Amino acid sequence: MGLLARIRKEWFIIGIVLVILSAKLQPSVGVRGGPLKPEITIAYFAVSLIFFNSGLSLKTEELTSALLHVRLHLFVQSFTLVFFPLAVWLLLRVLALTAIDQWLLRGLQTVSCMPPPVSSAVILTKAVGGNEAAAIFNSAFGSFLGIIVTPVLLLLFLGSSSSVPFSSIFSQLFMTVVVPLILGQVCRGFLREFIERRKPPFGAVSSAVLLMIIYTTFCDTFSNPNIELDPTSLLLVVLIIFSIQVSFMLLTFAFSTRSGSGFSPADTVAIMFCSTHKSLTLGIPMLKIVFAGYEHLSLISVPLLIYHPAQILLGSVLVPTIRSWMTSRQKSSLLLR
Repeated sequence: MGLLARIRKEWFIIGIVLVILSAKLQPSVGVRGGPLKPEITIAYFAVSLIFFNSGLSLKTEELTSALLHVRLHLFVQSFTLVFFPLAVWLLLRVLALTAIDQWLLRGLQTVSCMPPPVSSAVILTKAVGGNEAAAIFNSAFGSFLGIIVTPVLLLLFLGSSSSVPFSSIFSQLFMTVVVPLILGQVCRGFLREFIERRKPPFGAVSSAVLLMIIYTTFCDTFSNPNIELDPTSLLLVVLIIFSIQVSFMLLTFAFSTRSGSGFSPADTVAIMFCSTHKSLTLGIPMLKIVFAGYEHLSLISVPLLIYHPAQILLGSVLVPTIRSWMTSRQKSSLLLR
């Protein structure tokens, strides 16, 4: 693969690095009250655009075929939104005794509260040849569920910023998340044929807006002289994130392949990716709303920024191995018939 092709493929990861560097060099541009006015442009317009875009791109009309596989959906949603946050909460009780930066540890808890992503789990499930319909359903349903569950989990495990009352958080979430998402779905009903024919770059639009949100978040950090990022803590958090992902993938694999589970090999693939992947696109805007006014917001965001590329990298590396396992299981089940 040539350099330009590689840049085109990984432009979002490169973009994250560039916007953080830009924020470091000139934080006054994106700081609250600065030229970009992020307290208005980001808090309302950018976040609303991301969720309107999500509503426009979610193929809810394709989910009916996967709707009846209730057991699979119940497992994925309960694992990612109940077991995952509780397991990380217990892990953090131990890690709190170490010298790792407490704000990065809080960031790990925010990662655990996030819903499944709209795209990456589906893409990897499709690449392996797993149950794509189930992956689409759980990604879409998890996104809708996350609008309600994720803020509740964040407030439950971490509390909100003292400057923003609970009712204000949910009214802003409703206006900037729920309303744009519903509007996007309504518009999709009228524009379905055009969208299917032209295939607009929904993912690229959301990613570009997300880079702007990340930029202003780090501008706030770098303009605050009291905040420092410890390199050792950062490295340890990276290792912890990879360990969590591998452990939870093995756990979901073991559970879904045990005798009497009722899941096919294709189901197992969808379960592994949907249960362990977390959404950056929905996560960062929600953190921006729930933790408005937190001077350590960017440090809390760092683990989620690491988790996103880590889950794609790990998933991509494992695709050939999982595909060969699934193929061999399917062949052996055909021979037994």
